[in-house]
Amino acid sequence: MYEGFGMGFGGGFMWIFWILVIVLTIWAVRFAGSRSDDEPRRQSPREVLDERFARGEIEEDEYRRRRQELER
Repeated sequence: MYEGFGMGFGGGFMWIFWILVIVLTIWAVRFAGSRSDDEPRRQSPREVLDERFARGEIEEDEYRRRRQELER
């Protein structure tokens, strides 16, 4: 009489336990994978300088001077 109740009660919790394990595993894999994809690539100082010149933020003489400084 008690065995049937205990088995059903424990079996129900066992299903919940395994479902939680599976869900948490899937969540952890997705979270770990998305973290590395979200990080932006850092630009080099030369790339930043090139972009600023292309946008017209700096003049050609300043661009050349700064580029020479970066090459040292």
